[in-house]
Amino acid sequence: MELQVLVNFLEKEFPLSLQEDYDNSGLQLGDKKSEIKGVLVSLDCTEQVVLEAIEKNCNVLICHHPLLFKGLKKITTATYVERTVRLCIQHDIAVYAVHTNLDNHPKGVNFEISKRIGLMNTKILAPKNAPLYKLSVYTPIAALEAVDAAIFEAGGGSIGEYSACHFRQEGIGTFKPSPIANPTIGEIEVRSEVEEYKVDYLVEAQHLDGVLNAMNSAHPYEVVAHDIILLQNQAENLGAGQIGELPSPCDEKEFLERIKEIFACKGIRYTKFLNKPIKKVAVCGGSGSFLTKAAIRQGADCYITSDIKYHEFFDAEEQLLLVDIGHYESEQYTSHRLMEILKEKFTNFAIRLSEINTNPINYL
Repeated sequence: MELQVLVNFLEKEFPLSLQEDYDNSGLQLGDKKSEIKGVLVSLDCTEQVVLEAIEKNCNVLICHHPLLFKGLKKITTATYVERTVRLCIQHDIAVYAVHTNLDNHPKGVNFEISKRIGLMNTKILAPKNAPLYKLSVYTPIAALEAVDAAIFEAGGGSIGEYSACHFRQEGIGTFKPSPIANPTIGEIEVRSEVEEYKVDYLVEAQHLDGVLNAMNSAHPYEVVAHDIILLQNQAENLGAGQIGELPSPCDEKEFLERIKEIFACKGIRYTKFLNKPIKKVAVCGGSGSFLTKAAIRQGADCYITSDIKYHEFFDAEEQLLLVDIGHYESEQYTSHRLMEILKEKFTNFAIRLSEINTNPINYL
């Protein structure tokens, strides 16, 4: 299978439009026309991980953290990034990064964290102001089922955890084909009336092109009457962090001990106990101090993230238990999430999970 097929799948599942402006997700090294021998999935792309890929006969590396984040002006052996790029080129290994587009995805990084903690009734902690469109399609009543199915299959008509959503109104459509038209219904230069539905769908920006192509293919008319309106609604199922509930309230110390075990933490930093049970928990893999206030607003008893600076701990304002479990620790299971998704789709090449612990931090 060509690398292009894998890239297309990843960018359909985790659209690059979901990444933050500062990010550099996507294919970073490699030829899309190259044949895939095997895929290695890792949190980071380092020299050791590339050597592991070579040993395991994998010529594609899928990582969460981009190898190329800032511009490279030279490729020598001066830095680990330059050495890693050089090694990948020498051995013809492609590198693909799925970073903040996975962070902002409802089934991505924070889905995996929430699942491992056992959170229920989860939702996005800070919904993203991603472009959202309302598509209105005018279709003959008899064609509704086919148009509906095509639009849903292409990603249209989803609202949060609900799919196959539309609103329709019945009415009469009129038209008069010109002499060069090729009408499916009606006659040249004769005005016709047809019983139609006006059907409204919500469509996220990353699905819009595909939905329009699907609509045009499934619709019986030569020219499809439709409207596209840009909305100001937040995309409730896209964004940073997640928040949910434990099956039952838990003592603060007992809960932190459990978190330490789940994420194999050498140490945990946290604000003082508030002497109340933990029930509602917010999470954000990686550097998530920017969401502390959002966790407070959402009524979280505890917020778990990493890379919290000294003064940022004060932002908890004794309103929740703020917990820093470490960057690597919070995102280490991201590779497992990616591997699950890939194995469900592809069976024609080996997909392996890296055995290298890339955490650069050690503890005494």
